[in-house]
Amino acid sequence: MKYFFILGNHPALSLAELLAVLGKDGFITAGNEAAVFELDGGLDAEKLIKNLGGTIKVGIIGNELEQANSEKILSRLSGILPREKKEGKFKFGISVYGNLKLNEKKMGMEIKRLLKEKGISSRWVISKEKQLSSVVVDTNKLVTENGMEVVIMKMGGKIIVGKTLAVQPFRELSFRDYGRPSRDDLSGMLPPKLAQIMINLAGVGNEDGQNYKEGDKNKDGYEDGHKEKYGAVILDPFCGSGTILTEAMLMGFNNLIGSDISEKAIADTKENVLWMKEKFRLPEPELELYQKSATELSKFLKPESVSAIITEPYLGPQRGQVDLRKIKKELEDLYGQALLEFKKVLKKDGKIVMIWPVFHRGEEWVQLSPKIDGFKIVNPLKGAGNSNGGFKGLTNRGTLIYGREGQKVWREIVILEAE
Repeated sequence: MKYFFILGNHPALSLAELLAVLGKDGFITAGNEAAVFELDGGLDAEKLIKNLGGTIKVGIIGNELEQANSEKILSRLSGILPREKKEGKFKFGISVYGNLKLNEKKMGMEIKRLLKEKGISSRWVISKEKQLSSVVVDTNKLVTENGMEVVIMKMGGKIIVGKTLAVQPFRELSFRDYGRPSRDDLSGMLPPKLAQIMINLAGVGNEDGQNYKEGDKNKDGYEDGHKEKYGAVILDPFCGSGTILTEAMLMGFNNLIGSDISEKAIADTKENVLWMKEKFRLPEPELELYQKSATELSKFLKPESVSAIITEPYLGPQRGQVDLRKIKKELEDLYGQALLEFKKVLKKDGKIVMIWPVFHRGEEWVQLSPKIDGFKIVNPLKGAGNSNGGFKGLTNRGTLIYGREGQKVWREIVILEAE
């Protein structure tokens, strides 16, 4: 079956995450708005999207056409519209992606007519934009039995007609971000959805999407049996308030190590881990926390004992005037020393997913180049068909950029593996 995935504001990053989770074999095509995969055995879209930080919507493709003709599109919609009367009003919405010129008003009225012929009373949900947001879709219950979001998009030279199965859980992401008991805004907060993406990019615990086929879930929509599911050991050597560790817990990882030179950071991490465990009814993790510097990991961790290192280190001053040349040198030295330690404790086939700051000063963009002796940068889009060029957020050295307009410090997500 073919599925579409509506990408977030950083398309290259979103696609890289999907390729890491679902594998490259099923990948068909992608643009800066969406990606298409063909996956055998069905897909639990609700479970999958809870563990994807970069995907806005997941849907199933019903039909594909060669030309954008309203009449043809309407004729293909009958296959995904409900066939029998529902209790109460059936709600539907229409989202159009890609460079398509369609008479959406005519199409909406025609859908209402088709539903009326089946004895189904309906209400058309509209918005000011060509695409309904996750908030509109969720609020109007368009991914329930009594609702539907029709998605029409131009992808790979074809017109795709499908329906949305699940949308990003925006309320829960906000709750995990702002509801946690310990936050440190001064040192910079890693968004939970970016932490999810980084964990997925590490490539541990997933077998090409096998974990997201139809399966048993607990009452919150998360898979049971976390402890048995993953044996991977995840280390965050700059753990801050524990965002990566707590998101890893929620995604089913149980063997976690965190370290930070700050006493407050370790205390915050402990509090947030306990909060995550209680709020989401998660099993007790196998957690080790150390108030130690990332430049001395080998003094307290066994050689080659860590499956993946996923971390956002200190990114430099976030406010005020700074000597950029001095900060760049200091951070490159810190990261270079840390990477020497990473190599000692990381398994031979393990990956590092690390954030480096990108400083934006006027028209100038300043990237770091710490010594990565023994490692090489991995381009997560390499080998995925047409996905290597023209993607917003992919740098010329195969790394991924995350930020928003007006920010002085952006994030560069760097994936490293042993040479």
